[in-house]
Amino acid sequence: MRLATWNVNSVRARSERISAWLERSDVDVVAMQETKCRDDQFPMSVFTDLGYEVAHHGLSQWNGVAVASRVGLEQVEIGFPDQPGWGDPPESEARAIGATCGGVRVWSLYIPNGREIDDPHYQYKLRWLEALRTAGTSWIAADDAPPVALCGDFNIAPQDDDVWDMAAFEGKTHVTEPERAAFNALEGAGFTDVVRPHTPGPGVYTYWDYKQLSFPKRMGMRIDFVLGSPAFAAMVTEARIDREERKGKGASDHAPVLVDLE
Repeated sequence: MRLATWNVNSVRARSERISAWLERSDVDVVAMQETKCRDDQFPMSVFTDLGYEVAHHGLSQWNGVAVASRVGLEQVEIGFPDQPGWGDPPESEARAIGATCGGVRVWSLYIPNGREIDDPHYQYKLRWLEALRTAGTSWIAADDAPPVALCGDFNIAPQDDDVWDMAAFEGKTHVTEPERAAFNALEGAGFTDVVRPHTPGPGVYTYWDYKQLSFPKRMGMRIDFVLGSPAFAAMVTEARIDREERKGKGASDHAPVLVDLE
């Protein structure tokens, strides 16, 4: 089975690119983030015409997550237990959806950005990650737990090599110790970054801003990950980042990340 995660940065704006990519990438399951549409606006036929079933969770033109699978789509779950909300009063955002695909429990996750260190959204991000760690721990510990994959845009660069220049991030989010500690806590709970061993850095990124010619200048970040439970990690045979898909007109600012399983 081939699994991918991709922050598509608007599924409607990139529907043609997504369709073409699915046809040539031979992906069985794709977790998508930032679909940026409501459920009734989702371009379902882009996927169903290619044989995929889709579970989508979108509330507005912001956020949005989906799982598309051609190997089965069962036990769809919107959000995870105790997922924090945002706002006053707090309301759950469209940032997490899970489904069982071909015997693997796949979660598509769009972790809050954090904005600025002194912004309330930063603390929201840390609460969100802690709740994910708690939920993830229970998923691994459950009796007869299936292999679990946490897929998505984590909005964290866990190592210095995961950004083009640490000096450019001084005093900014994505690289702070609390964020990195939260990411490491997921690994401490039993999840493994299954892509990094196959795509060693430095200079290996999954995201490049649209501004300042960041992509041709190689000013990128590694912030998109597939974190696997022990059972999932044991199935991984290969992984790669499809940097080519970041090229050309109408590309998302993120590249797809692919994982092959036995």
